[in-house]
Amino acid sequence: MLADQIVGLQWGDEGKGKIVDLMAKDYDMVCRFAGGHNAGHTVVVEGVKYALHLIPSGVLNPNAINVIGNGVVLSPDNLIDKEMSQFENIEKRLFISDKAHLVLDYHALIDQAKEKLKGKNAIGTTGKGIGPAYADKISRVGHRVGELLDPGKLAGKIMEYFEQNRAIFDVYGIDTPDREALTKQLQGYKAKLEGMITNTTNLVQDALGENKRVLLEGAQGTMLDIDHGTYPYVTSSTTISAGACSGLGINPKQIGKVTGIAKAYCTRVGNGPFPSEDFGKEGDRLREKGHEFGTTTGRPRRCGWFDAVAAKEAVRVNGCDQLALMKLDVLDGFEQVKVCVAYEVDGKRVDYIPYDLEDAKPVYESFAGWEKVEGISEYEQLPQNAKNYISELEKLVGTKVGIISTSPDRKDTIVL
Repeated sequence: MLADQIVGLQWGDEGKGKIVDLMAKDYDMVCRFAGGHNAGHTVVVEGVKYALHLIPSGVLNPNAINVIGNGVVLSPDNLIDKEMSQFENIEKRLFISDKAHLVLDYHALIDQAKEKLKGKNAIGTTGKGIGPAYADKISRVGHRVGELLDPGKLAGKIMEYFEQNRAIFDVYGIDTPDREALTKQLQGYKAKLEGMITNTTNLVQDALGENKRVLLEGAQGTMLDIDHGTYPYVTSSTTISAGACSGLGINPKQIGKVTGIAKAYCTRVGNGPFPSEDFGKEGDRLREKGHEFGTTTGRPRRCGWFDAVAAKEAVRVNGCDQLALMKLDVLDGFEQVKVCVAYEVDGKRVDYIPYDLEDAKPVYESFAGWEKVEGISEYEQLPQNAKNYISELEKLVGTKVGIISTSPDRKDTIVL
C-alpha cells in the first residue's frame, strides 16, 4: 500500500486542515511530518471550529490513528494544554515519535529576542521557538521527545546547556531556569505523554505493510520551504512532499497520490516577497471575506491574487496529481478576478520563479467574476464564469482541479 499525501502549494494557510479532515474518514492513519505549533489548521465540522497546530487533522475521525513524526518539532505545553484538551480519549489515538525534537520555553525566548534585534529586517516569525529548535537539531544540541522518559536526566542536560552558553543567554536577556522547577515541568510532560511516545517509523511502516490506508499531512506551504521557498523569509523545515520521507521514515517509492492545496487567491503572513499582493481595497476585501487572520497568531494576513507562476513551480516540485482549490467562495461578487501569469523582472517577462522575487512585478490576466458559489456542493451548479476560472487555472499550473471548497464547512466541498 502507498501513502497518499496532502501538501500546501502557497505560503501556508491554504486550507489543508479541511481537506485532511474530509479525506481522513477513508484512512486508517494520518501522519504529520514537519513543522511545529507555528502552523495552524482550522477545521469546521457541524458549526464547531477546531484549531489544530500539532495534532494531525485526522483526529476528527474517531477511527483513525494519528502520528506526529520525527520531522516535527514539538511543544509539550501547546500539545497538552491547547490541543489534547479539545478531545476525549486522545491518548488512544495519538502517537508521537520518540525522535521528534522538543520546543522548550527557552526556544521561544530566543526566537523573540532575535526578531527584536533584527528590527525592520525581522523575518516575521510567530515567535514560537520553531527556528531555534530546528537550529539546535541541526547543531546536534537539541533534545528529543524520547528524553522526556527520564526527566531528571533531561533537566541536567538542559542546565548544562545553559551553563555552556551563558554568554549568549545573557545577550538575549534570558535567565537560567530553576532546576527543581524545570524537573517538575518535565515530569508533568512525561505523565501526560508517556503512553503516546513510541517509534513511529515502525508504526507507519507496519501500517503500510499491513495494507492499511495512510495519509501524510504537511504543514505550511511550498513557498515557505527552507530550500525552495522565498529564502530567508521561510520556515526552518522541509515543507514539500519529499519532506515526508525524512520526516516519517518512509521511502520515495511508498508515496502514492499527492494532492496540492491552494486558495483561489493568495495570502502570506510575515515579511518577504509577495508579487501578487494587493495593497488596495480589493486586498482588504479578500482579507475581510476570507477571515484572513492567523490561526496561530491572530495576525492579519497579506492578501492578493492567485500566483500561477509560483503554483506551477509548486505543482512540479511536489509531483501533484491533483489540486484542491480552496475558498472559491471568497471571490464571490468580484466583477473581475485577476491571476498573476508571469513576472516582470528588470524589464523582461519571465514565467518562472527567479532567484530573487523582491523586485518582481506581477503580470496579470483578468477573468470575468461571478455572483455566488458559496455552499455549492455540485460542480454542475457552479456559475459558468467560475467554471471558466477553474479551467484556466488548470492550464496555468499544469494539473487538474480535483477538489473545490465553497465554504469552511466540511459538507460544502465538490469532489470531481
